[in-house]
Amino acid sequence: PNGKYPAGSLHFQCAPSGLVSAHTIIQQIENYDKMFKLSEKILLLCVGEAGDTVQFAEYIQKNVQLYKMRNGYELSPAAAANFTRKNLAEYLRSRTPYHVNMILAGYDEHDGPALYYMDYLAALAKAPFAAHGYGAFLTLSILDQHYKPDLTREESLELLKKCLKEIQKRFILNLPSFTVRIIDKEGIHDMEQISVADI
Repeated sequence: PNGKYPAGSLHFQCAPSGLVSAHTIIQQIENYDKMFKLSEKILLLCVGEAGDTVQFAEYIQKNVQLYKMRNGYELSPAAAANFTRKNLAEYLRSRTPYHVNMILAGYDEHDGPALYYMDYLAALAKAPFAAHGYGAFLTLSILDQHYKPDLTREESLELLKKCLKEIQKRFILNLPSFTVRIIDKEGIHDMEQISVADI
């Protein structure tokens, strides 16, 4: 039930994430941030096994920072996505595979906003929008129907609210609030949390 539903436009990426951390039928925490800042303009959204998500995301985060210190410049979103995929694929073939699903959202000075979908088997795809978790079954059709490349920030947030409303209506578990971040040419911006009571 740890859904993520980023949708982008020509000028930014919108990255929301549910704040609930659950294991099977037990809610563990209701204010868990599943987003990891890899650089000034790259955000990694990570869900899966609780220990795996934090350990793998922090490993990627520290290596992206190390790359910047060694080379004097940051990885592009495409390079960060491929680096993440390579590491996930290597761990998949080891004795200690990570069971994590990820979405990498970022902004590149030359290519603009980018969104990459990655599953625990290290399949990587660039996409205009993406979702993981059970919420993906309920929201991908809404995103497919209403997404357009030139969405404004307000339209993106309205589309996000449509997705969250559908989840609250049809999903059996309670997801009380979502955190939202926007990635654009100025960097990563925290938006106001969305509470399902306000939708």
